[in-house]
Amino acid sequence: MDNQKIKSILESLLFINERPVEVNELLDVLEVGKKEIEAAASDLIEEYKQRQSGISIVKVAGGYQMCSTPDNEPWVKKMYQERTKQKLSTASLETLAIVAYKQPITRIEVEAIRGVNIDGVVKKLTDAGLIKIGGRKDVVGRPFLYITTRKFLEYFGINSLKDLPKLEDFVALAGKEQESPAPAESG
Repeated sequence: MDNQKIKSILESLLFINERPVEVNELLDVLEVGKKEIEAAASDLIEEYKQRQSGISIVKVAGGYQMCSTPDNEPWVKKMYQERTKQKLSTASLETLAIVAYKQPITRIEVEAIRGVNIDGVVKKLTDAGLIKIGGRKDVVGRPFLYITTRKFLEYFGINSLKDLPKLEDFVALAGKEQESPAPAESG
């Protein structure tokens, strides 16, 4: 199968899916090699960019997904209203960040970092599919180890955990915020 045909089929497959399509799924359907699929995907990504299309193909959560371009967001929102994405509380975001950066991690270890009980938060994040049990720690009591999920990657629009901002960047930013004097209130 030539590259043009692979691109055509790939484009159709991405169009009909609401979620990222993993390369392994594409291998099964297209019956060509991984290199051919990745080359076709790379070509499509570039073609969409060059013609300044309102649609783009992005690599996210270990797969490829077709989506609208960020430049057109105001109009997409206007027509369809913003998707009702489940809002996460500050406690949920803090817990999720700890799990993301320290995984695999036990509930007790997260509580030691946060300084509060997180039973309800863990249940909410598990129910939302953002974290899951990834095994058990080999210590007395064998507590569950929590890890992030593919849905976590999709929710935050990243391809892999390697794409998370570096923890050092947050520490540096927090240090700068503490050094900045508070703005004077005008009365």
